[in-house]
This record gives sequence, C-alpha cells and structure tokens, in this order.
Amino acid sequence: MLPVGPPVPPVLAFGTGHAALDPVTGAPVRFVDGRDPARRFLLDADVTEWHSVEHHWGSGHLITDRGGARWHTPAALRVVDGAVETVHTPLPGVRVEARRSVSGDLLRERYTVVNTAREQLTITGLGIQTPFADLYTTAEESLAQAVHAHLFTGGTWAWALAQPMSGEGRCLGLVVRKGAVRGYSVESRNQVSNSHVRGHLVLLVTDQAHNPEAFGGQPALRLAPGASTVLEWELGWYASAAEFTAATRPPAVFSAYAAEVGEAIVVEAASVSVPDSDVKVEREAEGRFRIRASRHGSHQLDVGDGARTEVLFHLPLKEMVRRRAAYITRHQLARERPGLLGHAFVPVDTRTGLTRSTNGWSDWTDGSERIAMPLLLQAAAARGWADPDEIHPLLDGWSRFARRHLLDDSAAPRRGSQTWHTGPRLYDSPWLARFFHDRHLVHGREEDLDLAARILERNLELGGTAHLSILLSPAALPVCDSLDACGQPERAAALRGQLVDSARQFARLGRQLPAHEVNYEQSIVAPLIDLLTDAHSLTGDPVFLDAVAERLPWLLAFGGPQPHARLHGIAIRHWDGYWFGTDRLWGDVFPHYWSTLTATTLLRLPAALRTPDTDRLAEAILRANMANYREDGSATCAFVLPSTVDGRGAHRADPLANDQDWHLYLWMRAQERTE
Repeated sequence: MLPVGPPVPPVLAFGTGHAALDPVTGAPVRFVDGRDPARRFLLDADVTEWHSVEHHWGSGHLITDRGGARWHTPAALRVVDGAVETVHTPLPGVRVEARRSVSGDLLRERYTVVNTAREQLTITGLGIQTPFADLYTTAEESLAQAVHAHLFTGGTWAWALAQPMSGEGRCLGLVVRKGAVRGYSVESRNQVSNSHVRGHLVLLVTDQAHNPEAFGGQPALRLAPGASTVLEWELGWYASAAEFTAATRPPAVFSAYAAEVGEAIVVEAASVSVPDSDVKVEREAEGRFRIRASRHGSHQLDVGDGARTEVLFHLPLKEMVRRRAAYITRHQLARERPGLLGHAFVPVDTRTGLTRSTNGWSDWTDGSERIAMPLLLQAAAARGWADPDEIHPLLDGWSRFARRHLLDDSAAPRRGSQTWHTGPRLYDSPWLARFFHDRHLVHGREEDLDLAARILERNLELGGTAHLSILLSPAALPVCDSLDACGQPERAAALRGQLVDSARQFARLGRQLPAHEVNYEQSIVAPLIDLLTDAHSLTGDPVFLDAVAERLPWLLAFGGPQPHARLHGIAIRHWDGYWFGTDRLWGDVFPHYWSTLTATTLLRLPAALRTPDTDRLAEAILRANMANYREDGSATCAFVLPSTVDGRGAHRADPLANDQDWHLYLWMRAQERTE
C-alpha cells in the first residue's frame, strides 16, 4: 500500500485549463477550459441526478476468470512530485494503479492492471468511465455549455474528442498513447435518461465477456504472475477538430472511407490487411495500398501495429434503389388488411419476413416515417429505376389510403391509421405534401397539387411557422412553383411569404430554438438552415446569409472526424434503436438515416458558403448510410454501435426494416438537383 503523503491538489493545471480533482479519489470531476469556464465537459449530479459515483471519471470495471468488480475509491493515494497516484484492489490478487501527471500542456493518465497472484489472470472485460457531458437540456444551454463526444476506438489508434456543441471554442481531446481501446459501451440509457442524454460513455480495452465480436473482435488479455497491462492516454486543449486530429499522429490516410463495389479506396500506411476474402489489398508502392471489394458490405481494416477501422463498399445508388424497391413491394405491404388499409406500407422483421403491427407504438405505424417508402417508390418509377407498371398501381392504392387514413378533413396529418388519438404531427406534413406534389408532376392532376398545398397551409396554420418540420421548405418551394404554373400565383406567394416570415422569426431567436420531439438535435438544425437558405434564395436578404453562416458550425459539430465509414461526419443520434427498432436498444445509432439531412443541407447551401470540403463531406455521409442496406434489398432501421448498452450486447443491426429509406430518397433528390 502506498504511504499517505501531501493532500490531493484541488486542480491539475494543463495548458490554459485544468482538471478539478476529487480529494478522495484523486480523479477529475471537472475539466475547465480557462477561455470558456462555463462549458461543461463532464456530466455531474447537478444536471443529471442519476450520475452516480460508479460513473465518475477514471472509475472502471474488470471481468476476469476470478470474477468481476468495479473500482472507484482507492485503497491508497499519494502525491509525488505533483503526480497523483492511486491504488485499487478490486479483486484478490489484482491491483489497479492510476497515475495522473502534467507534462507541458498535456494531462497524462496511466492505468495499470497488475496480476499480483501466483497464477495466470485472464481478463475478458476492462473499461474506464469517461462521462462526457453529451446532453441536450435546451438548445441554448446545449450550445453554450455541452459537448459532442466523438469517439474512435481504433485499437492502438484510439481517441475521444469533446467538441463544443456550438462548433466554436476549444475542444478537449484524449489520445491513447500506450495500449489499446477496442470499443466503447454506454451506460445509464433507459426511460429515465430518455432521448436527451447520451449516457455514460465507457472506453473499453476489451469487452470479450459481453460481446466478443464487437468492433472487429475483443481479445482475452492473459497476464502471467507479476505481469501487467497498461493503458495510457493524454488530454489537451485544441483550437479545432483539425488541430486535434493532426495531434493524434494518424498511422493511415484514406482517400475515402466508402466507395462503390469495384472501385478502390487508397490507403497510405505502413501495412494494411483485411480479414475478409471478399476484400483484396493491392500494394501499389511502399506505404501505399489499394483496397477493393467484390461484395456490398462493411469490412474491418487492420492498419500498422494494432490499429483498426472499418471501410464500406456499396452497390451503386441506382442498383440499391432497384433492390430496395423490389423488397418493399414484396415484403412491406399490409396486404392482409381489408379495403384501403391493405395499401399501407409497414415495417417488417427481416429475420422472418413478417410485417410488424403498430401494436399501439407510434413509431411502428403505417404513416409518419414510413411515408419514405411510397416517396422512394414514386421517385424510382419516375427515373426508370423501378417498373412504373408495377409501382403506379401500388401508389394509386397508397394515395387513396393516405387521403382517408393519414389526413383528417382539414388536411392535418395523422401518425397512422390506428393512432388518430395522438393528434396532428407537424413533421408528417411536408412528407405527405411532397408525395402528392410529385404525384401531380407524374399525372398532371390538379387535385393532387391542391391537396399538397392544403397540407402545407394547414401545417402553417397549426404552428408550422414556429416548428422546424424536416424538409418543410424544400417541399414547399416546388409546390409554390407548380401553383404558379397552374395559375395560382397568389396562393404561391402566400406560402412563400409565410416561409420567409418563419425564417425571420428563427433568425431573431438565435440560439433560443424551441424543443421538438427531442430538446435539441441535428434534425432541428438542418431544417433550420434549409429554411434560412431558402429565405435567402427567395429574398436575397443578407440577414439570412449571415444567419446560415452563424448556424452552420452547429450542424457540422454533430459529426466527428473519425476515420471510420460509419462515423466520419455522421451526426450523433442515440435513441432511435429504442423508438423504431424491435430490439428496444437505446444508444448510438451509426449511421442514422437522418444524418443524410446534413449532406442535403450542405448541398443546398448558398453559393457563398458552399465549398469543395462541404461537398466532399456530403458525399461521405451519403455513402456511409449505404451500410444500412443488404444485397437482397432488406435493411435495418438502426445499427446500434456500442459494444453494450446498459450491459446488453449491441454493436448489431436491428432486425426491423422501418424508416431508413429516407436516405435513398434524399440521395436521389440530391442527384436530381445536380443533373
């Protein structure tokens, strides 16, 4: 046991910030940026009452062949030459040593697990708590005080970046320098924390006990008597995400993280290997490799000495739309129902082919996000990517179903044929309006255009000018153009005027955005920027250009710079596995199809703000979402990325094909704008 020495210092200063230390554990309870002291980098009980001692920074857990245990309060603590050293004895014959010290502008933390027994120790679970304050209270508070935690658990190439949600100000970066982090888990995700908090994040050296296949495989760590294993990382302050990623000293550079099947991804690294026979690695020159795959899917890539990541090779958009359309028409129609109800598109369990009944659950209805399916089929038929002779009769039926069951007499949207009691849902209005407008373009029937306009008008009457309905302005402007063409310029002008008025209202609100179904999220910010972009296009008023420029960093901050196909630029979203999936798993969904909104918003930016970098990021996001489809046209609504969520094995695709087709539909629309 270490002897008692000087008391724990109240802070360890590094750079122009510091870590505030717990006097009992010697571990950080807060990280404070001296230039932005109000920014909260770690969760605390003042904001999240369920933040308990087990989740304090530097606490951890072990699972071994001698049992499992957690550590928090040390058996001994001492301060030596400014370094804080602690010893924990979570199990007989096992010692965990933690050391915190400052080196220049960096805070170094080292965790050492020592086998003090006379027999071998096998470790199958080892994780350390890093409770970053990734939470949404209100939009204003989140932008001013919270952080997005971008995690990359690439083995020996692993890091975490706590980035201000505003996209401005300094980031706190963590870089693994010794040992490896091979995964992460999420704890405290349930109905109590709900959708507004990401949960407690746990960095994992290994999680073999819970999920041996997660993140490309979790090893057992075997320690001989007297042997130890070390994990060491450093923390520092960084002016930007780019400055941080440069400091990580990446062992590889990628030309892309996703590409079409048959195309090559070029990797510059000391060595590259892929444990998959469908992927071929060709060495072009010293330190340069070309990677190709013969089949659609995600693949682990091993780089250099113990680093790893994931790349994606996908079918072309046209081919995936064709296969997805065929799957939908075969498996996702409620044909067993009577009358118009039999024309509804519904979720399906891809394991069995059995459609999913609503069961009183709003996110399994035959309306709302499932509207993506008829929109996709209609767009595919219009482009010749699906057989119009097969698709148009299905859409005729769905059109009649939607008129009767998804809209009330005032053209207000219902969530589904069995959920009238839930009241209008403003999100659904632009989706239904887009369907009927596109139907007007196909068939030329003015009643479809009239219904599309009435749906939008009713949305605005019900409060849509103060609600950031997803795709509202991108759906409304084509309707306005068609109204002009059909001799209704006054009606078109009124709609445009309401959109501009709404944009002015949101420009004045600044950061005081209203809560929607979640307090603050990427799918609030993307529609906001779309609205402001369209108002600028309609008026030329520079106030809207300035408003877009101010809010663009908010949107970009949701996505991180991880060198990983599922993560690069993909907006954090961590609740839809529970709401939309059949496994009812909370936790990070990567990639979630609404991350596509970031891509389409970037592609619609005013010319003064759109750059080659924003275009490249948009393409990466669109390609990444192809991970949610399989070669047979089936799909998943949620790939829950963490190794475990509250101890339940994750890192898997939910079996339900539900609402993910927005990605394909939005990518098709984005292509149309450039053709």
